[in-house]
Amino acid sequence: MIAGPGRYVALGDSFTEGVGDASSRRPNGVRGWADRVAEGLASAQPGWEYANLAIRSKRLRHVIAEQLEPAVAMEPTLVSLYAGGNDVMDFGTRPVDILDQYEYLVAKLSQTGATLLLFTGYDVEVSPLLGPLRRKNHAYNDGVRMVAEEYGAVLVDYASFAAYAHPHLWAADRLHMSKPGHKYLAARVLEQLEVPHGIAVNNGPDAGSRGAAAWTREQCVWLADWVLPMVARKLRGTTLGDNLTPRWPEPVRVPPKKGLKKLTRKSPQHAAQPRHFRGVG
Repeated sequence: MIAGPGRYVALGDSFTEGVGDASSRRPNGVRGWADRVAEGLASAQPGWEYANLAIRSKRLRHVIAEQLEPAVAMEPTLVSLYAGGNDVMDFGTRPVDILDQYEYLVAKLSQTGATLLLFTGYDVEVSPLLGPLRRKNHAYNDGVRMVAEEYGAVLVDYASFAAYAHPHLWAADRLHMSKPGHKYLAARVLEQLEVPHGIAVNNGPDAGSRGAAAWTREQCVWLADWVLPMVARKLRGTTLGDNLTPRWPEPVRVPPKKGLKKLTRKSPQHAAQPRHFRGVG
């Protein structure tokens, strides 16, 4: 079991911010696996503190420029980093350049002496149109595994979790986890840290089979609602995270019984930001 209580700091993008796990009482209108992990740590060992600097759409260069220094200054004992997925999805990026930035981040974070928690990226089967991105993702994942081994990090091999083949664990955009998906990941992270938890997870109803007409309609809706808006933002150079701030920018003491929910009720300044959006990135 991870030594504690201590201070857990989460860095990254929408994956760690919690997009897909809507919660009107939480900052930015989401909850996510990292909040659940912080609550699990505090429940098992009261006294844990938690900060979450992740913001949707951030690339590695943004995490380095905006999150690295504040995270190091917090003197964490546990750090989670998931970043690089948006870089993989960007046009013209190369895995070797992405991994250079990624290793720079890990090297700096390792100097804190904190336990490092790193993640591979899931190989999402969203559409044959995005097939070329899968090859970049495979190269990125191979690099993350090598970096984790070199720096003695705890690797959460998210890419290998067979449960995510079930559509119930994915949000409507098919690129972010749903609430059950975030719960499942939180449970797996706590188990990897050897922290007992009471998170109940299930894969939901069987998706069943669909006819060709239904499948075609779903593809058209997905392209219109999610893919085209994402491409338009890339062309404009804007992202969904441009006007957002970190959800938990300073370490907070996590109540061991009611968790972060208790803090949001007490803190009006944590009013949720709009969580309804179209597209990703």
